[in-house]
Amino acid sequence: MMHGPLPDQPETPSAVADNVFVAALERALAFCNYIIVILAAIALVAASAILSYSVLSRALFHSPNYWQDEAAVFLLVGATFMTAAYVQGQRGHIGIEAFVGLLPPLANRIRLWLVDVASLVFCAFFSWKSWTLAHEAWVDGQVTNSMWSAPLAIPYVLMASGMTLLCVQIVLQLLIPFSGASRR
Repeated sequence: MMHGPLPDQPETPSAVADNVFVAALERALAFCNYIIVILAAIALVAASAILSYSVLSRALFHSPNYWQDEAAVFLLVGATFMTAAYVQGQRGHIGIEAFVGLLPPLANRIRLWLVDVASLVFCAFFSWKSWTLAHEAWVDGQVTNSMWSAPLAIPYVLMASGMTLLCVQIVLQLLIPFSGASRR
């Protein structure tokens, strides 16, 4: 099941109106996520076109493919990680909702807060580790083990950037209840 808004609270298009900083952060992140979702959609179409070309060129022309698989994987990694903040902002990540109907609204709010804190800790660690991998790959000039030899810094930077945006989104969701707005 999807993790949606709490049933006892109305969904509002702008959750924060009183706190200027949090509202500005929410608008900036929403705009950034909007651009990323468009680019991710283009990346998914490009990955499918690259893979289709790869299959056709091997089947029809018996030509070797050196770059297609890695290019498609890089595009898919970018689309997956970079859109994580958008999905979290929509509360679209998969969640187990077995207790939502059994718990009172206050307990559900506490449960959501605890889940967000645990998610933030995990995502912050993942982000930090991804940035260290990206730095190592950049400094050492690490490349893939194929003939194409694409730089490994590309997928690591995409992972690190996506996880960093996800951390910002989770922090925003943790700040919203403290700003006096209802939690989404």
